[in-house]
Amino acid sequence: MRLLHTSDWHLGHTLYDVSREAEHGAFLEWLLDTLEAQAVDALLVAGDIFDTANPSAEAQAAWYQFIAKTRRRLPRLDVVVIGGNHDSAARLDAPDPLFAALGVKVVGGLPRAGGVLDLERLLVPVHDAKGHVGAWVAAVPYLRPSDLPPVREELGDRLVAGVRAVYEEVLEAARLRRRPGQGLVAMGHCYMTGSELSELSERKILGGNQHALPVELFPEDVAYAALGHLHKAQRVGGREGVRYSGSPLPLSLSEANYRHQVLVVDLKDGVLEGVESVPVPRRAEMVRVPARDAATLEEVVGLLEALPAMEEGVPDWRRPYLEVCVSLPRPEPALRLKVEKALEGRAARLVKLTPAYTGTGGALAEARPGLSLRERTPEDVFRARYARDYEEPPTDGLLEAFHTLLTQVQEDAS
Repeated sequence: MRLLHTSDWHLGHTLYDVSREAEHGAFLEWLLDTLEAQAVDALLVAGDIFDTANPSAEAQAAWYQFIAKTRRRLPRLDVVVIGGNHDSAARLDAPDPLFAALGVKVVGGLPRAGGVLDLERLLVPVHDAKGHVGAWVAAVPYLRPSDLPPVREELGDRLVAGVRAVYEEVLEAARLRRRPGQGLVAMGHCYMTGSELSELSERKILGGNQHALPVELFPEDVAYAALGHLHKAQRVGGREGVRYSGSPLPLSLSEANYRHQVLVVDLKDGVLEGVESVPVPRRAEMVRVPARDAATLEEVVGLLEALPAMEEGVPDWRRPYLEVCVSLPRPEPALRLKVEKALEGRAARLVKLTPAYTGTGGALAEARPGLSLRERTPEDVFRARYARDYEEPPTDGLLEAFHTLLTQVQEDAS
């Protein structure tokens, strides 16, 4: 049977206050086409459907429209979704009666009934093209510390041991239901040992790095583990069948060079046969000027004026996102104005202007060490603070303005 693994959609996301709604809409349409073209039997979405626990009406509408379109176009497709750390478990679980009637399985939070795991909700059979059960999915959502059972101290770290206990119980229940030729598939939204974070978009969950989960969480009889949370697509522990699909869109400027994809997973007789990466088309590029480090304002202006011109008929949401990094040896009060003027008629849209200060970066005490603050003149303090940001000394005009302001302050205080 064939699975498609995706995660970390973050519907409702904005990049420096710029909505990604149109980009997400294009991705969801592409995903529908891909599910059909690849003859996928089951769609696995490993968490972070939404960017926040309280998503906008537009983000929720995109989610529900996707489910409705999926059902119309692919009525036999099994859909299994788990909640992530950005999602509200209650919000995802609320429409469960409706989704269940549509044959869509969403597990927003860890379900318990009478204090024990509700295995009926956590174990999901998925079917092959002939309608036979091809695999059992252990659909474990993002686990919060309050979800974890108490464990004995000798088992080690409480959080890691608690997660291990949950997965062991769910996977063992799946093994009891599995028949020969059926695969065992796990889903999780978690941070695994040896994986790489995107510092601007992700955070270490479940208490931090010391609580990263070991790949042994998924025994060898797990044919495939579909993971979410990390936006960079990657294997875990060198295991072909333990994967983060990564996010379909770059969710920060630092993710511009990531491989954004979905994963098509083939199982044969319950065993992993292969994993294929299918790239997600980039609808809006991300550009940095200069490409690396920083450049002077004069150099930056030249690079900006050389950018491609805006094309008629191209919608705003398709225009490249632009980060500009300017080296500042001196203050530039009109920095943004000069950058925006250089961008007139260019396709790129400025979303981030980063000044790179060229001063010492040192603290006041590092300038003329040995002098106390009482022994320093106001001009000494001003010059030291100025030198922290700028390599060039203050101009005569700036010093004159400083002394004028200082005189006014001293006169007002007397």
